[in-house]
Amino acid sequence: MSIAKYKRVLLKLSGEALAGEDKVGINIKVVGEICDKVKEIVDLGVQVAIVVGGGNFWRGRRNGEQMEKTTADYMGMLATAMNALALQDAIEARGVYTRVQTAIEMREVAEPFIKRKAIKHLERGRVVIFACGTGNPFFTTDTGAALRAAEIEADAILLGKSIDAVYSADPKVDPTAERFDEITYQEVLNRDLKVMDSTATALCKDNNIPLVVFGIADPENIVRAVKGEKIGTIVK
Repeated sequence: MSIAKYKRVLLKLSGEALAGEDKVGINIKVVGEICDKVKEIVDLGVQVAIVVGGGNFWRGRRNGEQMEKTTADYMGMLATAMNALALQDAIEARGVYTRVQTAIEMREVAEPFIKRKAIKHLERGRVVIFACGTGNPFFTTDTGAALRAAEIEADAILLGKSIDAVYSADPKVDPTAERFDEITYQEVLNRDLKVMDSTATALCKDNNIPLVVFGIADPENIVRAVKGEKIGTIVK
């Protein structure tokens, strides 16, 4: 059995990743495949936290063009809570204990985010799923992932995306786009590469948190990333 490269990781999943080809809602088969790999890395002894987006249920930029920004953002945070509960259900069905912590209090379904409790859960082998981003409008779940990774002192952020690496342009639009195996946060900011939003990128840079970007279409990449195999792009 390969030894994991990282002891504690934060896995960032988009809401769209949970929808699969359905594009909207939750695809149980896709969620199950992702959670199979989460269990696999837990079994390797890795402490796992997850931040999930909500774009499979709500995207304010598309659905809420005429909606006040703060209201649209709070609706998005509630969407992430639904995804977090779906992940919790699927992971626990595989015999792994979990806790959902939210940045907006909803005590009937989840714990409020408390750093010390989150770290204690991780140390006890529980997967901690962070929902509702930072709890503030005008910040994306990318920023929520960077913030939580810094708070729990994660060794790396694993960023599962629809494309398999960081490119100089969208490879679906520009077939000549350059693929990067490794790149610095400063270059990402300078070239506006849209790996994460600029606030999240700067937060990772300031806290020296490595970012492993890979394609989530093949959930096995989660395991490969944890083992330190050469996949996707490392941003550091």
